[in-house]
Amino acid sequence: MHALPQAALLAALALNAVTTMAADRPAQVPVTGPGVTGTVVRHASMPSTHVTARNVDVWLPPGYGRDPQQRYPVLYMHDGQNLFDPATSYGNVDWAVDEAMTRLIEQGELREAIVVGVWNSPKRFHEYMPRRAVQGMRKIAVPGLDVRAADIVSDNYLAFLVTELKPFIDATYRTLPDRANTTIMGSSMGGLISQYAMSVYPEVFGGAGCVSTHWPAGDGIALDDFARHLPDPATHKYWFDFGTATLDASYGPYQRRADEILRKAGYVEGQNWVTKKFESAEHSEKAWRLRVDQPLQFLIGR
Repeated sequence: MHALPQAALLAALALNAVTTMAADRPAQVPVTGPGVTGTVVRHASMPSTHVTARNVDVWLPPGYGRDPQQRYPVLYMHDGQNLFDPATSYGNVDWAVDEAMTRLIEQGELREAIVVGVWNSPKRFHEYMPRRAVQGMRKIAVPGLDVRAADIVSDNYLAFLVTELKPFIDATYRTLPDRANTTIMGSSMGGLISQYAMSVYPEVFGGAGCVSTHWPAGDGIALDDFARHLPDPATHKYWFDFGTATLDASYGPYQRRADEILRKAGYVEGQNWVTKKFESAEHSEKAWRLRVDQPLQFLIGR
């Protein structure tokens, strides 16, 4: 029996996911309160056959309710509890993605787009560390943690995003589901899993926003995998950035290696790839909040 082509397999999995979730649709709860701008809907305890259930927050652009025929690009973001609502964010400081999107759309700098915030789980490191990069290893070098390579489940997490969550979002909201209109973004380990997602599913994601990417995980082991599996620069783009304070202070040498990998693969800085260094910026939601406009404009700008 011949294996299905990947596109056909994804389509079959997507149909199954939509059918399953329609029967077990997560509860929808509006997210309101101080610091929340626009329409945010929470799908509580989103079920999955690949990973543990978690909340998923969806921000809808200002024009979503005006034109029932309009469809929108979608940006998937990790650590979703830190994006829109300071009440759920780490240290009560969110990225203010809702405010940034609203402001940039009003200024004509951004296409109207849907933002899907996927909350993390207690297995954040295990879900965000690229699995393919640690194949054949027993332990992963992570200061302060005892991590077995066999416990890394990022492929499961990505299967949840691509074969369960995305079909649900596309069936529930008016999206533009193609690769050119589907991007993914996160910070720290969320940056690491974003670049990995685009290499594992290059037919799904056309852009990756990698903010303060935690390349030092496993002493840079993900860089070798990054080099071996870069998608076509004609159809994909990357945003990378880093600061120079706290944890970000160690990122420069790793990011320079990533930049050289992109350059050798035919990516052109300023066109389909950007790397920015932010002097004195620390590794925190506060710092990412201050510069989130820039990756948003690069990924979904006009």
